[in-house]
Amino acid sequence: MRNAAYGLLGAPLAMAALPLFVQLPAYYATHLGMALAPLGGVLFIARLIDMLQDPLLGHLLDRAPERRRRAMALGALVLTLAFGALWLPPAGLPAGAWLALMLVIAYGAHSLVNIAYLAWGAQLTSALGAVAWREGLGLAGMLTASLVPAAILAGDSAQIRPRLAAYSVGFALLIGLAMLALLRHAPAAPQRVASTGWRDTWRALAANRPLRALLLPYFLNALSVAIPATLALFYIADQLGAPQLSGMFLACYFGAAACGLPAWTALARKWGPLRCWRLGMLLSVAGFCGAAVLGNGDLIPYAVVCLAAGAALGADLALPPVLLAQVLGERLGAGFGLFTLVGKLALALAGLTLPLLAWLDYRPGQGGGSALVVAYAVLPCLFKLLAMATLGRYSASLTTTESTA
Repeated sequence: MRNAAYGLLGAPLAMAALPLFVQLPAYYATHLGMALAPLGGVLFIARLIDMLQDPLLGHLLDRAPERRRRAMALGALVLTLAFGALWLPPAGLPAGAWLALMLVIAYGAHSLVNIAYLAWGAQLTSALGAVAWREGLGLAGMLTASLVPAAILAGDSAQIRPRLAAYSVGFALLIGLAMLALLRHAPAAPQRVASTGWRDTWRALAANRPLRALLLPYFLNALSVAIPATLALFYIADQLGAPQLSGMFLACYFGAAACGLPAWTALARKWGPLRCWRLGMLLSVAGFCGAAVLGNGDLIPYAVVCLAAGAALGADLALPPVLLAQVLGERLGAGFGLFTLVGKLALALAGLTLPLLAWLDYRPGQGGGSALVVAYAVLPCLFKLLAMATLGRYSASLTTTESTA
């Protein structure tokens, strides 16, 4: 149960991350009237700022590991406030300016908590079990975040704000409970010596050949996940013609990931995380190839797509952190900060698909089309296949490192 106490924080962190990357763009476009081009610009700039701060946050956590608990508690408090503010912009202020400010604050707080949290798990002797609890409960948080806001936004427009306020209060209670369980009952991470200066840290990371080789496939895979995450609600509403079922489809996706996660963890112990990650990528490609040929009313086939792609998501969530922890050594905070930077670069670039679609004459609420299908389904397949191809360099670097040692 100590691993469960560690993993509980994964639920509210996922509950915060999913709306930031999936639901808020559609919420601000559909309910608050923001045009796609400025919305995409705001997302790109906010995610770019968020991306650049991650390695610095990781390095600062490495420099003062004894302050990690205090930093996580402060970050959780700020994240709670910013999360509620994003859903409830004050009347009279420009929606775009409010979204940009609150996104930067929420992203920064989420990054601080998440980097420290990932580094904590990587240091545990039962790292794979702790990761399974973290990602499994994270998927439970994603299920909640996919169903509850979707139901609120699809309901009576007069009740949206009070219901979102209640949802934000529920989030605050959950993250408070999770932080309490983590700080009091989770396995303690071994005490580490504080890292050296910034230059020494980055010199050591740059000299780590397996780490360098893992960056490109991780980035390409993250991009293949970030693009459909940004466009999912637009695809469901305009290509399938079923906006009222968006919560159900997201629940299928994350539910399949939650069910598949124990299987990926067991397979990783038997076959190794690298081979299993490749298998997960193949399954994801198969799912999104199906999405490329669907149209209005193809609800059951799309549910199958969600189940296949969701099962593959379990591999994307559980296995890259294990591979990263195996090659990082002592500089866990900076290493995980570097990888969250890469993941957020992918998210920032994914946000640019919105102004691109606007340039290609796609308008939300006016039907789908080839541009939306290519962006949502075809591009992710291409990036997944490229990620699989570049993993060969990572395998080669491991072999070279072992032979040198």
